[in-house]
Amino acid sequence: MQKELNETNNKLIIGISITIPLAVAVLFGIKIDGYDFSFLPPIYASINALTSLILIAAVVAIKNKNRELHERLMKTCLILSALFLVMYVVYHMTSTSTSYGGDYKYIYYFILITHIILSVAVIPLVLFTFVRALNANFEKHRKLAKITFPIWLYVAVTGVIVYIMISPYYQ
Repeated sequence: MQKELNETNNKLIIGISITIPLAVAVLFGIKIDGYDFSFLPPIYASINALTSLILIAAVVAIKNKNRELHERLMKTCLILSALFLVMYVVYHMTSTSTSYGGDYKYIYYFILITHIILSVAVIPLVLFTFVRALNANFEKHRKLAKITFPIWLYVAVTGVIVYIMISPYYQ
């Protein structure tokens, strides 16, 4: 029974991990005129910043053996990440792309590209880590969390950095 549940969870996580980036890519190709969501980038950048801080607080909580607080903080991070994704897609579906025009374009594009690649890679990592905790498989959860945490933190922090670097060039 547990093996069947694990296989079902694994298939679901893999499906979600493929569907989200594909859906985002498809939705980026759709442009909806007549809406102004130009206020969203500082909001979703702030969500990334908040996610970073909460991720760190969650690690501190579990290091201090406060599993209940850790769990609440991690669930908050999942909700914030989902909120970020919705706002990010809405903004990009209703706005024209902004080009970076600064002197640090190679640094900007390095950060942006690694951010994008790791934001796709972190989806299954976060979901597998979360499901292992839900299934009380804490040994495997801990092992995977040691990989997931720095990647998720990098994605959240670089999301803020990308916003700070590109924001002077918004129209």
